[in-house]
Amino acid sequence: MSMKVKTSSTILRSSSQTRQIILMKRVVLGLARHWLLFINLLIGVWVSLPWLAPVFMHWGWGGAAHAIYFFYSLQCHQLPERSFFLFGTKPMYSLAEIQSAWQDTADLFVLRQWIGNVDMGWKVAWSDRMVSMYTSILFGGLLYGLVRKRMKPISIWTFAIFLVPMIIDGSTHALSDLAGIGQGFRDTNVWLQILTKNTFSAIFYQGDALGSFNSWMRLITGVLFGIAVVGFAFPYINDSFADIVRRSEANLMKGLEQ
Repeated sequence: MSMKVKTSSTILRSSSQTRQIILMKRVVLGLARHWLLFINLLIGVWVSLPWLAPVFMHWGWGGAAHAIYFFYSLQCHQLPERSFFLFGTKPMYSLAEIQSAWQDTADLFVLRQWIGNVDMGWKVAWSDRMVSMYTSILFGGLLYGLVRKRMKPISIWTFAIFLVPMIIDGSTHALSDLAGIGQGFRDTNVWLQILTKNTFSAIFYQGDALGSFNSWMRLITGVLFGIAVVGFAFPYINDSFADIVRRSEANLMKGLEQ
């Protein structure tokens, strides 16, 4: 009688473990089949949160807003003259306007602390370049879902070519800032005025506000970065998960047969 009880208990435990293993395999299979959906959802949340910071400030939810500002400050310089604003009179402000409203300083660490005010609106929690980079990855991921069966990864050389403009733009911004915020060669862009023979207005050449050369370069190079990431990485990720799906389906069938 005791042996029968032990045998029955062993069978029940084995059956329970088998069900748990099959459940885990089904979860892995589901994640592998729908990896793009989960990636796009995660990127969507990642891209949306910085825009919620000014919304929360506008609603008076300062604690939640400052938590978002702090979290994204670990990944971005958050300089206000290179960031979008919501609920104000302009989508972006010049360095002079920010210094007038905040402090007359060119100190990066002081400037980045300013998140806005009631009159000028509230700063998005990361810069325009970051907005461009990650938003383009999101839209690229959504478009990839429509063409992934026919799309092959871009070559490593094409990937590098798409990244070069942002490397050049980002590095020249950094070098320019060494002369002081608002004082470097990328703030005046005299070199560009000479090359283009002052064809465009002074607003285009100077500063970082929306519509300036610097702003356009940050936005365009960010989009190129997003295209490069999706075009290079996503097809490889898709192939990897397709292989996981094939192996998981085979293992699941074996488990069910047993």
